[in-house]
Formats: sequence, structure tokens, C-alpha cells
Amino acid sequence: MSKASIVREWTRPDGSKCVVGSEDNAKAPPGSLMLYNILLDEKVPFVPASGPGSKSLSWYTCRPTVYDVSHMGHARNYVTFDIIRRVLEDYFGYNILYVMNVTDVDDKIILRARRNYLLAKYKEGKHTDAEVKAFAEKAVQNSFAKQRAKLAEAEALVVAAKEEQEAAAADKKGVLQRQLNELEGAIKNEAHKLSQIQTALSALGQAGDSATIYAVASDFVAEELDREQGKSVTDSSIFRAHAAKYEAEFTQDMDSLGVRRPDVLTRVSEYMDEIVDYVKKIVDNGMAYESNGSVYFDTTNFRACGHTYGKLKPWAVGSSALAAEGESNFETSEKRSNTDFALWKASKTGEPFWESPWGQGRPGWHIECSAMASTLIGSRMDIHTGGDDMRFPHHDNELAQAEAFYHNEGCHQWVNYFLHSGHLEIEGLKMSNSLKNSITIREALKSFSARQLRLLLVLQSWNKSMVYGEASRAEMKAREAQLKNFFQNIEVAVRGVDEITSCAKWQAEERDLSQKLQAVQNQVHEHLLDNLNTAAVMDTLSELIKSTNIYLSKKRESASAAAPVQPLLLRKVATYVTRMLSMFGIVDASWDKPGFADAAGGAGDAKGAGYLDAFAAFRDEVRSLARTKVDPKETMTACDRVRDVALVELGVRLEDRPDGKAIWKLDDPAVIKAERQERAKTASEAARKKMENALNLKQIAVPRFLSVSWIKLDHLDIRKQAETETEAPVIVSNHMGWSDILVHMSRSWPAFVAKEGIDKVPIVGYISQHIGCIYAMRAIKETSKSAAVQLKDRIAAKAIDPTSSVRPMLVFPEGTTTNGRYLCKFKTGAFLAGAPVRPVVMH
Repeated sequence: MSKASIVREWTRPDGSKCVVGSEDNAKAPPGSLMLYNILLDEKVPFVPASGPGSKSLSWYTCRPTVYDVSHMGHARNYVTFDIIRRVLEDYFGYNILYVMNVTDVDDKIILRARRNYLLAKYKEGKHTDAEVKAFAEKAVQNSFAKQRAKLAEAEALVVAAKEEQEAAAADKKGVLQRQLNELEGAIKNEAHKLSQIQTALSALGQAGDSATIYAVASDFVAEELDREQGKSVTDSSIFRAHAAKYEAEFTQDMDSLGVRRPDVLTRVSEYMDEIVDYVKKIVDNGMAYESNGSVYFDTTNFRACGHTYGKLKPWAVGSSALAAEGESNFETSEKRSNTDFALWKASKTGEPFWESPWGQGRPGWHIECSAMASTLIGSRMDIHTGGDDMRFPHHDNELAQAEAFYHNEGCHQWVNYFLHSGHLEIEGLKMSNSLKNSITIREALKSFSARQLRLLLVLQSWNKSMVYGEASRAEMKAREAQLKNFFQNIEVAVRGVDEITSCAKWQAEERDLSQKLQAVQNQVHEHLLDNLNTAAVMDTLSELIKSTNIYLSKKRESASAAAPVQPLLLRKVATYVTRMLSMFGIVDASWDKPGFADAAGGAGDAKGAGYLDAFAAFRDEVRSLARTKVDPKETMTACDRVRDVALVELGVRLEDRPDGKAIWKLDDPAVIKAERQERAKTASEAARKKMENALNLKQIAVPRFLSVSWIKLDHLDIRKQAETETEAPVIVSNHMGWSDILVHMSRSWPAFVAKEGIDKVPIVGYISQHIGCIYAMRAIKETSKSAAVQLKDRIAAKAIDPTSSVRPMLVFPEGTTTNGRYLCKFKTGAFLAGAPVRPVVMH
């Protein structure tokens, strides 16, 4: 049967049939939940297998093969379906039996475990750098030749597919075009792999020591070792330990992302008896055959028995290029047809095995899911989920195996709804371990918080491809800030309102906000009915937040006792938003306690002692300052310190307002610190650019010493010039608001002044009219002190023009604390003014 002639159809749970493209597919009673079903690639009404009014659902999902670390492509799949599961359970009220498998027996696991073992053994050997490099070069060259052949094969398939598509009848062109598109995507993947090998070859040519060689080519070396020595690895514990390690890491990663755990976990290694029995029954039903100790599914006889093979991706049937990466041994002389696939694989040396009626072997890739899911769920499943790359061959083969197993019971549709998450793309390619372009979940969590990553996925269509990149981080931070500020603003607004004594009468503003809330609730419901459109829900919630902020702004402006904010209404709005966010897993809080749970805290909990300690310490400091009658600025500094240090550690955000009344908000201390660091970094960068501009635009002519070289002491970079030095190193300090320059000379200053004379020593930079800031100078030694006094007196007597371009240097004493000092030395050339550091006032 031609792949283009396969009719895609779906049987509703009530038994009626739907054919792809029919207008009747979307017909459903008002208020029906619609889901995008991969069996038709259309939105169809969702009805449980147990009946329209039932709230019981069965759901099976494929876990990744645990052979490597989990990456963001996995997060895309499992967080996405965690969100969908939460909506179905927490919003629509379904009771779900959620089953997840663990593939701990598979070709990928065997290969990776064996290669890692052989590579470790090779590294323990006494090989010279030259021997390691020679072996690595051979390994990379072999991989290059193999990959170049794969790329050529993919290119040939595209040419043939184009010819077939052009010659096809009009009603077949759509399916063939999808095949062509995917084959062209496969070329991109194969070309990317070839480019990586070429890069490794180039880098290997420059590598000298073994450590560098392994860093460049360890994967290729491991592959070559496996080709030569793989059969020597017979210890089955090596494979189990490898799978167990990555299973544990995957579970930890899912926990860190807030993914709910399954109700049932099924490991392949623990269901071997059930898998063998499942294969036996398919053989007995005439839809599988044994060949040289292996068992293959008979796709030809499966069709002859009235079944359809390739329901999910008919255009991929028979194409090795479009088969998922895990489908090994696609072409073999043991199979009757190239579309047949292995149910049981005869054991080979260097692989784990189990006993079976056909001899020692292990399960094929697909049979595990059909057998384990059937054992727990039976012959009819509501929902099956996975990534889009699981369509073919994995999920198509699962369907075929289950229908063959339940053939005598009349099963022609084992799964009612197939839901596939869209790819996560990076730089135009699917994120994948095989493409070596993956970003691990743990790496991603260094840039994003778990909440931000979940926000990123909630704001996407679950069944469409999405692009991952650091550019998303700024958008997610802004979205998170909008939500956090919303809850904090409501908390601040209702905090001081006494619900018993204050006026409770609603004004026009309250009626408007209440109507907005009701409209949003209806819109959110409609969005969720429409294929669980979480992105539209978030946009709708954002509109509600904006309306609430406008309401609060109006109330602040009016500040009328007769028309205060209405806490009950605000809490209702906040509770609804919290409910929706909690349902998506964005916040971990009960619905009757609005806001982010990580911003909670109070005097009654463990943080209470910390708040009291901070208050007591601040009171002690203020009392001490009052006793000593210090400058009022010191008291202000103490106030800033408790705001910026003590309260931050306790998760309190204290915000000053123009009316002099500060407000407090609770937040995660790490978040507040990160924001302060970001603001400090931004301010520092702005200051640096400002001073660079000043340095570029403003040059001061000095008759005797015409340039200086700036050497970095703190955090800002100032240009350096290499010219002949004199014996006058100095430290320059500049007030950012004025341009007052304070210069600290080295110990050579006294001799320098004595030699040159006070009138002839050039000043560095520009002195503003605020001369008072320099009057309190003290010098390093008595000679410097005398010079400073002379200078002050002469400026006061206007004997020296403070606005001229040539002035004496000003000094301050040794040991004075400054912030942001720069060591500079006078040199020949043009001096650039304006060191970006703070001034020091001497007493």
C-alpha cells in the first residue's frame, strides 16, 4: 500500500468514524473540550472512553531513554504535559491514572554504557600523546566517512521525493509534501553532524596533549573502541548502573521543575515476563514471525487482517531517514519487508539478555510500551503523550502491536487521543543529544528560575514548535515581575484597610473591576476548552492585572476615606489569578492565600526572630548616632543600610515613596539581591560609558606633563598609554556630580613640589566652582600639608584662577578610605580628564 494512499481516520469513543479533513470532525455540544489529536492532526471533541459524563481517564506517557543527561528538549515535553495534566485534573476535575515508563533496556543505553566503559579503560592505559592522537584521528576520519555517506543518502532521498511529489495526483500531494519537508529537515540535521565532525578534525590537528585530544574527540574515540572491542564487554551490571544513574538524574530534574510524579512507574527490566508473553500472543495471532532468534512484526499480514499501519505519520512509512534515531537495524535480510520491525532481538556478544522461547535476547524498542501499558490500562486508552519525534516509528508501532495483540477482541484503535508536544528548536535545529546542540536542564536553571522556565512553556502552544534562547529570559523576567508586583501591590493596598470600620460601599471603579473579573473568567474558560490554550489564558490574566493596577492607581490618586479600596474585591481578583497560576504550576500556594508562596513570611513564623533582630540592631545604631550627634547623613546611611542589607536578607523589599512613607513587600531574598546586582551593574556600565565619553571628548592641555596612563584598581576600565614615565605616581578621585579632583601623590611628592614649585605643578582634570570641597585637605607629610595649606590660601585669595586649565595639584593624606581609586602616572602626550571615582573629604 502506498504511503500516499493511507486514509487517516479516527473513531470517536462513541464508535462513529471521522476522516481527516471532514467538517464533521469538530462537531460537538457547546462547552465541549477540544483537543488536537495527532490521529487526525485536527482539533476534535474530547470524550472519555468510559463515557461522556465520566471523570475517569487513563494516560500513558513515554519517558526518555535514560542513556544521557536530560536537556531542555525533554523539559519542553514533560513540563508541557505536566501543565496539561494539571489543567485536566485541577480545572476540569478528571481523575487520571497517569502511567510513565522507564526505558532502561535499549540500544542507546547499551552503546553509551559500553563506550563509556571502554573509554575509561583506554584512558587508564599507558598511551603516549602521539598514540592517542593517531587513534583519535583514525576514529574521527571513520566517523567523517560514515556521516558523509549518510548525508549523500539523505540528499538522494530528497531528490526522489521531489520527483514523486511532482508526479502525484492532486489529492496525494499534501501527504507527499509533508514527507518532502521532513526529508529536507533531515538533510539539515545530517549536514550539522558532518560540520561538527569537520570542526573536530580541525581542532584535533592543533591538539598536542592527551587531555586536549580527549576534550575534542572523546566521543569518536569511544565509538571506535566500541567498534573494535565492544564484544568484550559482558558484565550486565555496567548497563544497569548506567541506566540507573540517568534515571535518578531525570527524576531530580523533573522535581526541580515542579513536575508532578506519575501514579505508576514501569521499568522495562521489571516487566520482561509480560513483554515475552505479549510477543508470543502477537505471533500466535499471525502478525509476527521468528527469524534467527529474533521476532519481527509482520506489517503485511497486519494490513491483511484489516488494520492500518502508519496512522500517525503515513508519509514516513518505509523511510529509514524519517525513522526516529533509536530505530536500529532498519534494513536487514532477516525481515520479510523493510517496514517490518523487531519485537524481540536475538542477543549479541557485549549486550545484556533475557531468556525467551526464541532463545536469549532482549525486547525491541517499541514492544515495551505496548506490553506495559496494556498490563495496567488494557485494550482502550484515553490519552497517550510524547514528543513529536515519537510519532514514527515508536508510537505508530505501539499502536500496531496493541491492535495485533487485541485483534481477537476487535481492537482497531488502542489509543483515542494522541497528544504530541512540539519540538524545541535552537538555531534552526531540533534540540537533541545526537546533534550535540542540547542545553541540559541543570545548565538552563543557571539562567532561568524553574518558574521562569514554566512561564516560558505556558506562553507557548503546547503542540507547536518553539524556539529556545537567552532572549526569552528577559521576557520571562518581565512576566514574572508583572505577576509579583501585582500580588505585592494588592497586599500593600489592603494592608492598612480596616474592613470593619472602613466604607464598604462599591463605587463605579469597583463595579468595573468586578465586571472585568467575570469577563476574564469566561474568557479563560473558553481558552481552556479550545485545545488548552494556556498562552491565551496568560494574556487574558495579564489584562485583568492591568485593570487591577489602574483601579489601584485611581484609588491612590483620590485617597478618599469615603471611597477606599475594597479588600474583599481585591482578594477575590488575587485569589482567582493565584488559582490559575497554581493550576499551571507557576505558583505553589493554596488558592485562598493569594500570591507566590516563596514571598510569604511573618512574625509568627521562623523569620519572625530575624525581623525583630534587624529592628533591634537598627534601633541600637540610631540611638548610638543620636548620642554622638553625628552628621544627619550618617543616620540616613544607617536607614539605607537596614533597607539594603538587613531587610534584604529577610526577604523584605522596602520601597521609598515621594510622600516620605515607605511600603514593604515580601519577596525571595535571592531575587532582591539579583535585582540589586543587576541595577548596580547597569549603573556601573552607564557610569563607565559616561566617563569614556568624557575622556574621548575632553582633553586638557598641560604645559609640562602632557598625558597620564590609568591603571585599573577597582571595577572600571580606563585606557592605558605606554610612554616615558616621570617619578610622580598619583591616585585620582572625581565626584560624579561635579568634577572636583583630589590627587594623592606618592612619597616622591615632597621632593617633586620642592623641585618644581607649588605654582608650576599641574593639576589633573577640571575643578568646578565648588572649591569648598577641597579646603579640608591634609597631606602625606608635613611638606605636603604645607603645600596644601598654601594652595587653599592662594585659591581663597584668588591668587590662582580655579577655572584655568593649568593648576597646582591637590593632595589628601595617606590611609584615607576611598572607593574606586585609580593609579595614574604622568607621561608625555595629551592628558584625558575625568576619573570615575568618588571624592574623599578630609577632616
